Amino acid sequence: MDSEPSDAGAERHLPLGVLDRQLLFVTGKGGVGKTTVASALALLGVEAGKRTLICDLDGTDEIPSHFSSLRQLSFAIHEVLPGLWGMSMDTEAALREYVRIFLHFPFSGRLGPLAKAFDFVASAAPGVREILTVGKVCWEAKEGGWDLIVVDASASGHVVSQLGAPEAINNLVKVGMVREQTRWMLDVLSDSSRTGAVVVTTPEEMPVQESISLVSRIRNETAVDLVAVVANRVLPELFSKGEEAVFDSLCAGSGADSLAQHAGGRIDPMLAAARLAIGLRRRGAVHLEHLRDELANSVPLVYLPWSHRDPESLEETRDLAAALAAELG
Repeated sequence: MDSEPSDAGAERHLPLGVLDRQLLFVTGKGGVGKTTVASALALLGVEAGKRTLICDLDGTDEIPSHFSSLRQLSFAIHEVLPGLWGMSMDTEAALREYVRIFLHFPFSGRLGPLAKAFDFVASAAPGVREILTVGKVCWEAKEGGWDLIVVDASASGHVVSQLGAPEAINNLVKVGMVREQTRWMLDVLSDSSRTGAVVVTTPEEMPVQESISLVSRIRNETAVDLVAVVANRVLPELFSKGEEAVFDSLCAGSGADSLAQHAGGRIDPMLAAARLAIGLRRRGAVHLEHLRDELANSVPLVYLPWSHRDPESLEETRDLAAALAAELG
């Protein structure tokens, strides 16, 4: 791997194609840090003066911790930080809002029988439930007055069906209100100057392989433009070639014993940890080189450094936002 994350003090400026989009779907294999990256992108939007909304599409309740907020997100949008608002998707609440806005039918309580009927239809017709979740996000992009909406989207196994649902139903239903609704959603999703997807991965074999597959599926099965792939948790290079030669000599000879005497205790665990870090970094570099070759410069590949701090804190989110801005700036 030739490139490392740039100086974190770089100017907070991102090129066209990332934060210049209004709507960003952040996805990836479970466990790679997509919520962390989504939170960092949202914070960059705030720092750029954008009125920003972050949306938890799966209702995992992980977003607030990234902003040191004690208040959990709900379907009702509320302010998380100055300039940043948050919401969590709720299918029944989205259905209630849809009926109120488009069918002009007010509800004061739960939907009851209508919700049960919806569950039955959604189970029988794939794509119906996805239309509500993606439709809510598209509605906020269309009518909410947001400069930026960052969606912590579903993991790679489900996100393609979510993003592809409006087009699938639009192709299936040729007339009527359903087609009209999916048409304006497609207008939002297919506008490459407005909407994009960010795929998050880590420098490991399975996440990289799944990300390559996800990139292909987003391009071939959805109308959403892919704007970046983020490699999260990239280990730094510990030593230069000359320093590594000294390290190897130290490990192989009697230098370790001499150093332990000066240190006043065993240093074997530290040397073993350094050797492990070197090996992990090199294996990661091989996987990232494979990812770069597959992407073939068709989309930016961005590196975010491994952090030893608590990933669920506002301070860590700020650090990752700085690293992300420096990489893209």
